[in-house]
Amino acid sequence: MIQRKRVVPSGIATLVTMLGAALALGASMAAGHGNEQGKAQATIGSANVTIEYGRPTLKGRDVTKLIAPGQMWRIGADVPTVIESDADLDFGGTRVPKGKHVLLARLIAPGQWSLVVSSQPVSHYEPSAKLAEAPMEVQQLSAPVEELTISLSNEAGRGVIVISWGTQKLVAAFRPA
Repeated sequence: MIQRKRVVPSGIATLVTMLGAALALGASMAAGHGNEQGKAQATIGSANVTIEYGRPTLKGRDVTKLIAPGQMWRIGADVPTVIESDADLDFGGTRVPKGKHVLLARLIAPGQWSLVVSSQPVSHYEPSAKLAEAPMEVQQLSAPVEELTISLSNEAGRGVIVISWGTQKLVAAFRPA
């Protein structure tokens, strides 16, 4: 059997290469506006839990002046912060079904925050989108954190989410359901 080698004219090959590069660039620009992406993972009980988020930097801003009491914060930049679990979780006594959900934070009053698990990002948030809400402990940091950082850990069978940015650290806990 004779195999024929297909020859692509160099102009078409160049066009295909340029198109591929443009699509890759467009996809990376759509994913973010220059902020790094962060990921935190932990196993809590038998649940594998992952949080993915955008990592904004302070750039001289005062975090406490970026949001007013009563407002929701999307926790991160560019894209919604998402928590995903392969098992049901319990936030503040409310069962959240396994799957992918949006994490938001509500500033209740200065120094008082809650973590909101939502079916919608902050741009489309309405009260019916709230799946659960849990209080967050506010701690002051001795040195400011320039780039938003979220960590997730298993502490005695509880999941602990720590959000650090500026001079504050917000801590929320959940359990496997």
